[in-house]
Parts: sequence; structure tokens; C-alpha cells
Amino acid sequence: MQNSKVRNLKTEVLSDNWYTLRKVTFEYLKKDGTWELQSREAYDRGNGATILLYNKINRTVILTKQFRIPTYVNGNDSGMLIESCAGLLDENNAEDCIKRETEEETGYKISAVEKIFEVYMSPGSVTEIVHFFIAEYSKSMKVGEGGGAHDEQEEIEVMELKIDKAIQMIASGEIKDGKTIMLLQYIQLKGILLVNN
Repeated sequence: MQNSKVRNLKTEVLSDNWYTLRKVTFEYLKKDGTWELQSREAYDRGNGATILLYNKINRTVILTKQFRIPTYVNGNDSGMLIESCAGLLDENNAEDCIKRETEEETGYKISAVEKIFEVYMSPGSVTEIVHFFIAEYSKSMKVGEGGGAHDEQEEIEVMELKIDKAIQMIASGEIKDGKTIMLLQYIQLKGILLVNN
């Protein structure tokens, strides 16, 4: 659907090295009826998916830990980040993608996932929509060690945590990843794994 408040949209590719960074220049119709020339940069890395695996009996969740250079550059001394399993969609749909990523990163082969919502994670500068999923897991679903795809230079540590501990790690600052916090709070709010007070 065309936005009647935007006209004369022009894009210029600034970088196409890893993903695509574009400069977008346009005129925007303000509330006072005047048109204002604006310019923004938008980073397009495609859309993604993320998942939180949980076990109701043991009251545990599966998270990952890996080095993230943007966090290191922005003051995270170790550069390590605790996260929910995630990946880019490529040509696959979100459900197929997250099942593949789950096996690659965590070693668990899951067949049933529940989509809970879609989110723009950083709409001021990144075009990406992330599809959020949850799924139950059990030890019988473990088919490998996980750790990520070597051809993608991934070196991922798999973590199994009690839900109470994971929630505490948000408050302590040990978990700072937005998508992970959203997923942990979702299962807490829904009472999927009751958290002890």
C-alpha cells in the first residue's frame, strides 16, 4: 500500500559488502501540510527467526552463547552474548529456517514449533522483521552437539538453564539480548514455565 505522505523516494547503495546499506532520500508530508526533505540510512540484512526451547518437566530453557563484534565495539568487554537460537531466513520460510537453525546451533531436532509474533527489532535503522517461536524439547530430541555452522564461522556454546536462573540473569545484566529477553518474558507471562518467587 502506497503511503500518501511520502513522495520522490530515491535510494543510493552505500555498501553491498556483507548485506546492503542504503541511503534513502524522500519528502515527507508533515502535519502542518508542508513537505520536508529527509534522508535516512537503512541496513537490509533480510528477515530472521528466533526460538526459545523449553522443557516443562525440568523447567529449563536452551540458550546459546557466542561472540558478537558489535557488542564488543560498544563496550561489552568479552564480546560474548547469551541469546536465544536465531538465524536469517534466506530463501526459506520462517518455520523451516528456525527448525534448521535449532539443529545447527543447539543440536536439538524439533518438529513442532509455535509462532508467537513478528517484530521489527530496530526500526530506526534496520529493515529486518524477526519471527518469534517457542517449542518444547526433550533429551530424546538431541541429535548432535550443535555449535553452529563452521562455514558461517560460528562457534556457539549451548546452555541449558533453569527458567528461574534465566529470568534472574535478565535482572543481573548477564542476559542483554532483546529477542532473548522478550522470549523469556513471554513464557513467564503466559505461565508456560511457572517461575518461583
